[in-house]
Amino acid sequence: MSAVPAGGTGAEVLVAHWLTGAHRAQLTGVVQEALSSCLVHPVAAIHLEDVLTELHVAAARDAVWPTSAARVRLATGWGADVLPVRLSAAELAGVLALPTLPAVLRGLLGKGAAV
Repeated sequence: MSAVPAGGTGAEVLVAHWLTGAHRAQLTGVVQEALSSCLVHPVAAIHLEDVLTELHVAAARDAVWPTSAARVRLATGWGADVLPVRLSAAELAGVLALPTLPAVLRGLLGKGAAV
């Protein structure tokens, strides 16, 4: 997550979006493609870079603290590759603004729905 904006009152709320490994890989590809195109506004690029960071952190978080996500997966019946990707409103808006974002991801992220 980026630094707190000037005049900000505190940390932004991060919302967990539960995504499969395939969805995370797809999101990574779309974001990397957008960043390499150089057609993204510099501020949006910062948020998209934060999304890439969170995608890596989600996997690392699960490796270090596997029990949290495992409990959710057990309760919901989701597969072992489903992890929470925590995004701020700005990061989510940046992703949803990408015209190449697949409809499946747009639906999962736009509705706050889970797998």
